[in-house]
Amino acid sequence: MADESAVKKTPFYDKHLACGAKIVPFAGYWMPIQYTSIIEEHRRVRTTVGVFDVSHMGEFIVKGKNAERFINYLTINDVTKLVPGQVQYSAMCYPDGGIVDDLLVYRFPDHFMLVVNASNIAKDFAWAQSNLMEEVELTNISDQTGLLAIQGPQVFETLQPLTETDLSAIPFYHFQQGKIAGIDVIISRTGYTGEKGFEIYHNPQYSVHLWDAIFSAGKPYQIQPIGLGARDTLRLEMKYCLYGNDIDQTTNPLEAGIGWITKLDKPDFIGKAALLKIKAAGLQRKSTGFAMLERGIPRHGYRVLHQGQEIGIVTSGTHSPTLNKPIGIAYVRTPFSTVGTSIEIDLRGKIAPAVVVKTPFVPAHTA
Repeated sequence: MADESAVKKTPFYDKHLACGAKIVPFAGYWMPIQYTSIIEEHRRVRTTVGVFDVSHMGEFIVKGKNAERFINYLTINDVTKLVPGQVQYSAMCYPDGGIVDDLLVYRFPDHFMLVVNASNIAKDFAWAQSNLMEEVELTNISDQTGLLAIQGPQVFETLQPLTETDLSAIPFYHFQQGKIAGIDVIISRTGYTGEKGFEIYHNPQYSVHLWDAIFSAGKPYQIQPIGLGARDTLRLEMKYCLYGNDIDQTTNPLEAGIGWITKLDKPDFIGKAALLKIKAAGLQRKSTGFAMLERGIPRHGYRVLHQGQEIGIVTSGTHSPTLNKPIGIAYVRTPFSTVGTSIEIDLRGKIAPAVVVKTPFVPAHTA
């Protein structure tokens, strides 16, 4: 069991307590799992607007003459295509093609910011440092950065009164520096829910002020704080990868369904040679979405079968509040990954029918 005295508190910890959150240690931080119920919080984000504390995420600043070249070597997407004010989804790989982490790359006029998963901050920073080039400066600012995600159809109505920045002028996966509620922030049109939304990077000393202003502005839209439970069901409905479940060092981007960010035609990057070989040989398995045909939640690690023969393993599963049925993601052998294929899930000894379905499970509304 982890030493609870070593678990950190985000700048919103007291707000979570005041809102009646169920709080547990997660990725080294005390984090809210839920406040009311996962289904209620999930539906709030799908219908009006919800707020997530994601201050546990990691942020690294990359500066220097060779910053772009370094990040392009470290990550699988093509950083040279980014213009200032743009965000890119990417990943870092080991030389064998296994995934170190998935991440976001922010391009500023004179530097970059990498945003990494909370559970991987120390590992990712050590990996980046071990591959550092000359004339590159790498700084971990995770502890000096607060982060709130505001997500849902009425996010613009909630946030626009708090800022002079024209939020409608920020395209998806772009950002601007500005003020919200008088606080200097980075306003990023990103999120992990499939809804319209923004992520607000800020100095933690202003976190409470920011929280109060946003909740006041969102009151007409029944704004609610949203816990990690609903964050997981929302991202799963979009088939967004979760590191440690759907991707890790034993999986590669091509089989994980993020081949679209893997730019094999760019100059050398860590893992390129291995990924070229994997692609040439043909994928042995693919990350695949499925829906259960009966009740029962597919869990991480459950076996996937076809006519009794084991063909894969579940990586994520939940009851979808939007579809009102159990859904999941699994790595299955490539011949069984076609939409419409009948499969079975071993629910701890009970063999339950399921079918491969098109993903995302629900439409995205990010535009």
